[in-house]
Amino acid sequence: MKLFQASCLILFVSIQSLIAEIPIANEADQRVQAEGKGWRLEKAVIKDTERPRILLIGDSILNGYARYVIKKLNGKAYVDIWVNPYHQSEGLNKILALVLSEGPYDLVHFNVGLHGWQEGRIKEGTFVSLTKDYVKVIKSEAPKAKLIWANTTPVTVKNNVKELDPEINPTIIEHNKMADSIMKEMGVPINDFYSVLNKNRSLAKGDRFHWTGPAYSLLGEMVVNSAEREILPEP
Repeated sequence: MKLFQASCLILFVSIQSLIAEIPIANEADQRVQAEGKGWRLEKAVIKDTERPRILLIGDSILNGYARYVIKKLNGKAYVDIWVNPYHQSEGLNKILALVLSEGPYDLVHFNVGLHGWQEGRIKEGTFVSLTKDYVKVIKSEAPKAKLIWANTTPVTVKNNVKELDPEINPTIIEHNKMADSIMKEMGVPINDFYSVLNKNRSLAKGDRFHWTGPAYSLLGEMVVNSAEREILPEP
């Protein structure tokens, strides 16, 4: 019994040390702060080890649709969420590996983009290679997981949801185009968040970046359908 207790203590300390290695995220740009609970890795409580595990990765938009996905997949899969403000970088790819070690995961649904449009954040000419490396990290650290990419959501004019932001949105479109090509090349299915919300701009919140509940339900339903298609058996 003492040996068992000691082993459990070592395991607990090991897990706590791993969690401690994941840095606390921070977004210096006050225009793109998180809604809801903020930046975090939130893990499901696992009671059935046979049930599939899903990791959702995204920015503050994930805060909007995460609860919808968790509720819809309750009893079918465990859903972890990593809400973060990171953009493509070598540093992000190192943090990503730490987060993935919290698995194993059967599905990784990921998005990176809403915090990378500011000039200088992603060094010119590196978007493609960094994004490819990001996918390679997932495939390396979660070799049995199915992957799904969700592209970046539109940015509207502040207080005028009918119009797209002329300063920011062209970069979003450019990055989405490059990312879509990368995912097709690397065999990763795509959830086209951008097109769905662009057709429903009336559901934008009006602060340029965030959306209302009905919009997040649309995204959540896309994620749920993807999960059911990729890893959940037919009833």
